[in-house]
Amino acid sequence: MKGGLVFFFITVVTVLGVCHGGELRKHFYKKSCPKAEEIVKDIIWKSVASNSTLPAKFLRMHFHDCFVRGCDASVLIDSTPNNTAEKAALPNLSLGGFDIIEEVKIQLEKTCPGIVSCADIVALAARDSVSYQYKKPLWEVLTGRRDGRISRASEALANIPQPTFNFSTLKQSFASKGLTVHDLVVLSGGHTIGVGHCNFFSNRLYNFTGKGDADPSLNPQYAAFLRTQCKSLADNTTIVPMDPGSALNFDNHYYKILLENEGLFQSDAALLTQKGSKNIVEELTNSMKFFTEFAQSMKRMGAIQVLTGTAGEIRRNCSRIN
Repeated sequence: MKGGLVFFFITVVTVLGVCHGGELRKHFYKKSCPKAEEIVKDIIWKSVASNSTLPAKFLRMHFHDCFVRGCDASVLIDSTPNNTAEKAALPNLSLGGFDIIEEVKIQLEKTCPGIVSCADIVALAARDSVSYQYKKPLWEVLTGRRDGRISRASEALANIPQPTFNFSTLKQSFASKGLTVHDLVVLSGGHTIGVGHCNFFSNRLYNFTGKGDADPSLNPQYAAFLRTQCKSLADNTTIVPMDPGSALNFDNHYYKILLENEGLFQSDAALLTQKGSKNIVEELTNSMKFFTEFAQSMKRMGAIQVLTGTAGEIRRNCSRIN
């Protein structure tokens, strides 16, 4: 009897796995929508060609999406009178590129209605936008994600790592998503492109410990430059490059400035406060090592808590559930 119960349990788990699980895989849409990935790439490359700030936006969108309920495109959902969605949470107010994701979705719906998920579009857009500079894919994107039906601003606040986090909080945040310290340091390299708003780091310039002081771990010359850009703690509109001199180039320059104590955010500087993570920072000053490791960590991040099989849905419009 005991053996029969074990067999029944295994059978149920197997059936549930088939119904609700499934794996991401290469060329998921090869038969159902053969041109899906080509359509995404063409629109994204055309958009990046006329707007060089988009790679940073799409990379950040993908990251913020995956850290809340997994990579399920919940970050794209608009708020309703009954629900304040992730998009409205403070960490997501500066996201951009939603209109281009919608342009991609409209084209895919014309070509293959109800087939390609918004979650896969976000994952592909991040890869394709960053890869435009090199005219070849920088990492592999496995597909087969499905779209979530829930999006809450409170969950974005609770799950997205903040620029003010110290090392232990960052480590805990990444570990909760199944990512390692190695992934944390590697994915922080995404800060080699894009900008930061003054209000997310100006306490490091003007009031680090609440006594009107500066963060002693910040390069004094760099701090002096930042004070010429961010005039006060109240400035919440000015933006500065996260990687001075290389803000539009996806490369490993971020790690070089980090070792010169020119990481913009407290969360950047935190990577140097622990021996293991600092060693990884030093390793990633090797360009080939960075590109190899970034590809692997992006693949792991893109698989966080994904919905596959019959879970979730394929949204017809990325900004609202069906």
